[in-house]
Amino acid sequence: MKFEKDETLFTGRLKSMGFALKGAIKLITTEHSVMVQSSLAVLMIIAGFYFGITRIEWMFQILVFGLVLAVEGLNTAVEKIADFIHPEYHERIGFIKDIAAGAVFFAAMTAIAIGCIIYFPYLF
Repeated sequence: MKFEKDETLFTGRLKSMGFALKGAIKLITTEHSVMVQSSLAVLMIIAGFYFGITRIEWMFQILVFGLVLAVEGLNTAVEKIADFIHPEYHERIGFIKDIAAGAVFFAAMTAIAIGCIIYFPYLF
């Protein structure tokens, strides 16, 4: 496969967006953690409509969905690169993968905290 650089602003951005969309689809259709997180995002969107959350609450909810999914995508990329470079178990590769997974953990805990702040007043 040969990559040709597109120097034009508009068509170059369109191609970049196409690659990004292709990557997002690959993430959602092949990575179980992203499937789960996407499903949770859909459930929280439904809950948002059900409870009639405010505009600010919607902004925070959407922000944390994006945060978790973006960090999970980066974690997946790190794991795939690490597995490609060193397919067998290696302590250093394991350390790198654990750090990337830790970043997902921080993002997920942030999302849970914001979800609690948003929905506890509606539930209790």
